Amino acid sequence: MLKLNVNGQEQEIADLDPATPLLWVLRDRLELVGAKYGCGIGQCGACTVLLDGQPIRSCSLSVGQIGSGEIRTIEGLAAGPDQLHPVQEAWIAEDVAQCGYCQAGQIMTATALLEKNPQPTDAEIDRAMAGNLCRCGTYLRIRTAIKKASEKQGQSPEEQNV
Repeated sequence: MLKLNVNGQEQEIADLDPATPLLWVLRDRLELVGAKYGCGIGQCGACTVLLDGQPIRSCSLSVGQIGSGEIRTIEGLAAGPDQLHPVQEAWIAEDVAQCGYCQAGQIMTATALLEKNPQPTDAEIDRAMAGNLCRCGTYLRIRTAIKKASEKQGQSPEEQNV
């Protein structure tokens, strides 16, 4: 029996080879399908989730390597069912998504960046996001959305609702 902490909940998974990539456990066993299969070798970022707050490629990390780490997926990002995370709100406001395939990985990477560096420069954003590929080429909108989320996260709840 393997135990994983996913989105703040302990998940017990039976009959699982510890060499199984985390992506397949999330998608096939836990039905958390936000992380996508892109390249399968950790190069495109579509499968990005957070492990202890750090963006990782779930397609190339086996569940046996996780230990007691906390996994956060796009499904666990918002504070509640009727709320969006500031990064998700900014993504919508800036109309970032086109095909949408890479967006969960992009959003999770942006979230990790802002949790570590709440006021990143354009160069820091570009560096942090460099491993996430977008075939639609929405990189400028992604940067703008991250800046917008950064500004919103620095506001009080009253200011956010204005």
